[in-house]
Amino acid sequence: MKGLIVINAYSENGDYLYQAHRLLEEFSFRGVCVELYKNRCGMGSILPNGEIELATDADFAVFLDKDKYVMRLLEQKGVRLFNPASTIELCDDKMLTHLHLAQKGIPMPKIIPAPFCYTPQADIPETYTKTLISSLGLPVVVKHSYGSLGREVFLAKTEDELFTLAQNLRLTPHFYQQYVAESHGKDLRVIAVGKQPIAAMLRTSNEDFRSNIALGGRGEPFALTQEIITLTQKITSALSLDYCGIDFLFGKEGLILCEVNSNAFFKGMEKATGINIAAAYTEYILQTLKEKV
Repeated sequence: MKGLIVINAYSENGDYLYQAHRLLEEFSFRGVCVELYKNRCGMGSILPNGEIELATDADFAVFLDKDKYVMRLLEQKGVRLFNPASTIELCDDKMLTHLHLAQKGIPMPKIIPAPFCYTPQADIPETYTKTLISSLGLPVVVKHSYGSLGREVFLAKTEDELFTLAQNLRLTPHFYQQYVAESHGKDLRVIAVGKQPIAAMLRTSNEDFRSNIALGGRGEPFALTQEIITLTQKITSALSLDYCGIDFLFGKEGLILCEVNSNAFFKGMEKATGINIAAAYTEYILQTLKEKV
């Protein structure tokens, strides 16, 4: 059995590389041949006759990139991906994640997708922000549909701020999300492996409404409750996830889903909780492949 850990060729993020090398270690401990593969041009190609040609004979791949074209090439040649291509695509687009999970009994904040704009010289109508505020109130959370580490998430506290963001982002896929005041500066990150939560971390920040560790937030272990277990199982089953990080907000009546990260970093979680996330994920992958044979 041969495996790959596929990473983006251009990312130099330390936590990202930590993720890949920790998984390599755990596979090595178990005597499994797994190689680190930087996703550069040439991993896969489509021949004139329609056949797909791969530059690898791997049986499985832990796909830590978000290249949907290479994902599909690998899957069409029978390589088992962790997570599956369709799952990564759903989670990569935050708006699609919410659409897919709607009406599945999962509490989520109210969300309004921004209309697509293909005209650079277009201006946002003055009534646009008034409509958003009448539905979502103020402040309003504004998010890129694609992004990670909290860097493409903004809080508009006034109508003027909201109008400026809407104007600046009009050519970028984004959406507007109801602000949950009770969760300002704090959230709950849950890591799930094989549809089950295995670790949880309370993230807090005194400086920002976002609590991401990458933005200076602090993490501390949080006990897994029945509410966490039930919601995590619903979310991971609905999205067919092998592994993920789920971010919950703290609402008046309980937890509220914020977003799902199919390639969530686990360095901060391992440090905060002492749980070996890489080992748990490796064991799950090997057990899944064994059951497939």
